[in-house]
Amino acid sequence: MDQRSQDRRASMPFFCLYQLGIKKGKRVNKRRAGAGPAYVDRYANHLMLCIIAIILLSAIDALLTLNILAGGGVELNSFMAILIEDSPEKFVHFKLALTSLALVFLVIHHHVKLVAKLHVKHLLYLILFGYLTLVGYEIVLLSAMSNA
Repeated sequence: MDQRSQDRRASMPFFCLYQLGIKKGKRVNKRRAGAGPAYVDRYANHLMLCIIAIILLSAIDALLTLNILAGGGVELNSFMAILIEDSPEKFVHFKLALTSLALVFLVIHHHVKLVAKLHVKHLLYLILFGYLTLVGYEIVLLSAMSNA
């Protein structure tokens, strides 16, 4: 039975300094060394740069896809083709929202081990490399279309 006379926990404020990055939150492995995946308040700068680059490349991919389609290309993803036929704006918004939500989930779990030495953060870098490759391929397609 709980015999405390008062609750000593502070209430969570609507807005706090942790959200602006002014006050540093818990860091990984400071308190839980070797205790498995740690969920933190603040993420490493290189991880945030990776996420921002993926989102920017996703937006560039959407715009290049629309340019390729305008030049006579065909969308191979049937779901995205339906969205593009409905509205190009809906396609871009849905693509960016889906990419962003997936990235939020992956960043939260960036220390989770998938297999052997492969962590989710390594998967994020693979996604970044994949988007770089895709955008490069789309640029080559657009230049070939303009030369033809």
